[in-house]
Order: sequence, then structure tokens, then C-alpha cells
Amino acid sequence: MTAVPPARPSAPLDSIEDRVGAYLRRTGVTDAARVSRLHGDASNRAYLRVTPHHAPPFILAVHPEPFHAGTLRQLRVSELLGRLAIPVPTVLGHAGDLGILALEDLGQDTLQDWLDDGAHDPAPLYRQAVDLLVALQGAQPQRHAPSEPPFDIAFDQTTLTQELTFFRSEFLGAHRGAAISASQSRAFDREFGSIVEDLVGESRVLCHRDYHSRNLMVRQQRLVVIDFQDARWGPDTYDLVSLLRDCYVDLDPELVSDMTDRFLAATPRGRSDGFRERFDLMSVQRHLKALGTFGHQIAVANRQGFASAVPRTLRYLRRTLNDHGRFAQLYELLVPHLPELRQ
Repeated sequence: MTAVPPARPSAPLDSIEDRVGAYLRRTGVTDAARVSRLHGDASNRAYLRVTPHHAPPFILAVHPEPFHAGTLRQLRVSELLGRLAIPVPTVLGHAGDLGILALEDLGQDTLQDWLDDGAHDPAPLYRQAVDLLVALQGAQPQRHAPSEPPFDIAFDQTTLTQELTFFRSEFLGAHRGAAISASQSRAFDREFGSIVEDLVGESRVLCHRDYHSRNLMVRQQRLVVIDFQDARWGPDTYDLVSLLRDCYVDLDPELVSDMTDRFLAATPRGRSDGFRERFDLMSVQRHLKALGTFGHQIAVANRQGFASAVPRTLRYLRRTLNDHGRFAQLYELLVPHLPELRQ
């Protein structure tokens, strides 16, 4: 497959089905036996598997808007990860005017699916996941222009604060129907501000942003990383929290400890100081942010499948809040609206 010159990049896009049909005709795939919609997590992109009669299947990522390939973040970040020897799906073609990117089909097994099967030792794949994360954090910013994706955005004070505000509006408000008084709102602002202030002072590395079991595909006992288009600079704890305190799977505490040790053994000495305390601080922010996403998907987007991740995420939050005295006030603010934290 090859790139198709954009015909009308600013024109309104047709339905997903119409655009997929146009792409298949344009690229000569006229023998498609089946086109099936895939689960796209919380993304605003649609994913479809195309299975031709006489060729291997492939995936179409259908974006909500037209794009220009030269500036599409997914392609720019994919190129960088390839240079870092991080396995990502091969790009097979694109049609920016249709908002379509064609990708290698990695099969159906995410790391979550592989773990849910219950027949495998998780340690080998988690060692791979940690090693890939170390490689990602080894990206050298001085080799790239500050305006070049993914080096042009970061988990700065504004972004981290917005994520916590999203938790308040979408999980406490939209999902739980909580009424937050003005005095409670000011107290939340103080607690969230303290967390964000500490996080923005941490060492910055390249972050995937959603480095968890749904975004790691298993192919022939090897991992391939997906959904990386939102990569950015951020705290060195962010992706490891996503991986080892994963909202979608339960991991044995011994495995978590072993993988944390493996990560620290490959981490520059200066970044390992106070790591576990910083890890827990990031865990609070990350899980509040995740609850905001789940609340929005359940209450606003009516995607009830996300409800199953809420109890696990609240368990992580409860444990972390109770382990550290600095979170005592935040705990008291949350408990009236999240009674699960008392359990």
C-alpha cells in the first residue's frame, strides 16, 4: 500500500463506512472478505480489521478529522520509537484526506488478554515491558528540535491540574453525582496543587502516557507497543505506575516488586533517590486521572465496559492514600464521595 495524495483535506468527512470503502477502492483492495470493528478503548479513533480473501489482514485507524502525514503525531512518534528499537506496528499506508492510517495487524492478544488466560507466567513479558520502558526513557531531547513531536508537549502544571479537575467533574460530578461545596472545592484545589507542584519538579523523561496492558500487544511471545501518539515529556514514574498499578489487571505484589527493582537497576542513580515515595505520589495523580476518564466514559459516553475497572482503581487509591500521612486531608475530602476508600 502507498500513500494517497490528499484530495480534499479540509472537506467534511463522510461516515466511517464510506471512508473505509473509499480507501479500499483507492488502494485496490477489492476482495475484502470481512471488515470488522475493533474495540478502541477511550480513543476518539475507530479501528477496523480488514480481512482480504488472498492477502494478510490489516488494521485501519480512522481518525475523526483529515490529517497531513508529515505532521500526524502517530507517524512522527512511530518513527522515533523505531529508532529507539521499540517494536511498534508497521505503517502500511495512509490517506490523509480520508483520515485513514493503515497498520500491520498484530493479532488479537493484548497483554491483558494474555494475562486473563491464566495459563502463562507473566514475568518474561513484564521484564520485556520494563526494558522497553527503559529504552523509551533513554530518548535524547538534545537530538531533536523542541517543536518536534513528541518533544513539544509535556506533563506540565497545567496538564496535571486539568487531569485532576477532570476527576472532580467527570467522576465525582457526572458519575457519582457528588455536590462539592465551595469550601470543599478550595480544599481540593490546595491538595491537588500540592501534588502537582511536587510532580512538575521531578526528573522528566519521554512518557508513553498510557503504558498498560491494553496497549501492549503479544505477538509470538514478544511485546509490541501501540497507542503511543500522545507521548510527551513527564515524570519518570508515570509509565511505571501505569504498568505496575494497572487499572485493568491484578498483578502479584512480588512481581511488582521484582519489576520495580529491575527498572531501578537500569535507572541513573540520581533518579532512583526517593523513587518509591515519588512512585506513590504519581500513583495518586494517575489513578484520580483514570477515574475521571472512567467516569466520563460511563456517565457521558455511555460506555459501560469501563465500570469494571473502577473497583480496582479505587483499591489502588485506597492503599496509597492510607500508606502516606501527607494524603490524610485528601482522604478526608474524598471519603464522603468515595465510601469504597473506607473498606
